[in-house]
Amino acid sequence: MIRWMSAGESHGEALVGIIDGVPKGVHVDTAGLAAELYRRRLGHGRGARQKFEQDVVRILGGVRHGVTMGSPVAIEVANSEWPKWQVVMSADPVDPQDLLIDAGTGDEREVARNRPLTRPRPGHADFAGMMKFDHDDARPVLERASARETAMRVALGYVAKQFLREVAGIEIVSHVVAVGKETSSAPVPEPKDQEALDASDVRTLDADAAVRFTAAIDEAKKSGDTIGGVAEVAAYNLPVGIGSYTQWDERLDARLASALMSIQSAKSVEIGSGQVDELGSAAHDEILVDPAMHRASNRAGGIEGGMSNGEPIVARVGFKPISTVPRARKTIDLATGEQAAALHQRSDASQIVPAAVICESMMALTIANSITEMFGTGSVERIRAEIEEYSRGVSKRVDG
Repeated sequence: MIRWMSAGESHGEALVGIIDGVPKGVHVDTAGLAAELYRRRLGHGRGARQKFEQDVVRILGGVRHGVTMGSPVAIEVANSEWPKWQVVMSADPVDPQDLLIDAGTGDEREVARNRPLTRPRPGHADFAGMMKFDHDDARPVLERASARETAMRVALGYVAKQFLREVAGIEIVSHVVAVGKETSSAPVPEPKDQEALDASDVRTLDADAAVRFTAAIDEAKKSGDTIGGVAEVAAYNLPVGIGSYTQWDERLDARLASALMSIQSAKSVEIGSGQVDELGSAAHDEILVDPAMHRASNRAGGIEGGMSNGEPIVARVGFKPISTVPRARKTIDLATGEQAAALHQRSDASQIVPAAVICESMMALTIANSITEMFGTGSVERIRAEIEEYSRGVSKRVDG
C-alpha cells in the first residue's frame, strides 16, 4: 500500500511530504523532481508570484544514490520568500510589537503581511475554516488551504510516476480541453505528445483553441477577473483489473474521483465521456476480436465495474475560476460584523494549465496505490515480474 501526506503552509519555510510504501529500486533524483515541479509553474495566466517563488527541492530520506530503498521517501520544497514571512509565520513566539509593523505595499487591494485577516474571501476556505477551528484571523486557514500545497503533491507524484513507469510502463499525460466557455476538439493526448504539450502556454495541441484560450485568459485578466476551465488526464498501459468491484472504497473510479476532486478549485470529475448523454446502445464500448481483441471506443474511460479494462484511463476535471478575484467581492468583517469588501492578495488569472499537471500527479498516486495492493511491494523487480506473469495469463485467455 502506498500512502502519502504533506505538511506546511503557503508562506511557511517549506512544504514537506512523505510517501510510504514505495518499493526498493525506483529511480528518483533531485534533478527529476525539480523538472517535474517546473512543469507546475508553466502556463499562460500565471501571476508574478511564479517568477520569484522558486521551488528549492531536497530529498531528505528513503533514497540512496538515486534509487529508493523501500523506506518512506521524504521530500522538502523550500520557500524562497521565507525571509519576508519569517516573523508572520514563525513557529516560535514573536514580540507582539513586531506584528504591528506594516509590511504591506500601500495598495489597498493588498493585505499587509502582519495584519489580522478578518474578512473571509468568498470562494475560499476562510470562513468555514475560521468557524471550524475558532480562529479570529483567516491567516492560519488560507496558509494551509492555499494551492501552494500542490507543489508537494507534484513532488510526491513524481515518485509515483517513476514507480509506475518502471514496473509496468505506465505513462500519464494531460491537456486542457476548455478555458471558460472556449473548448477544444483535440483528441485525448498520448505520451508522445508530452513535450509538445509542455511547450504550449495553454497546454493544448489544438492551434485554434490555443488562440481562443489565450484570448479568454487575457480578457479575464484585463477586466480584473479570473477564469476556470477543464483539464483532461489519461493513463496508458495499465494492466486489466486494477481496482475492484467488491467494495465501494476499492473501486478505481471512486478513488480517482476522490483524489482529483481534492485538488484546490476542482468542482467536477468525469471518468470517460459520452456515456451519460447517450442511449445504452451507443454508450458502451463494444469488444471486437478481429484481428485481435480490442475496443471499438473508450467512452468508459478505461474503467468498468470499478476496474481498469485495458483501455487508457481518462478523466476530465472541471476547475472553478480562482477565488482570489482582483475585483473585490462583498463579505463580512468578522471583527465588526459589518459588510466589507473582501481583501485581495496577488493571484493568477487562470490556474488551468498547472491544474492539468497536478491532475497527473493525483492520478499517479492513486494508481500506484492500487498497483501495490494487487501485486504487492518490496522491490521493483518483484512487482514487475508479478505484473508480467499476470499479463501473460490475461493474454493467453484472450488469445485462446
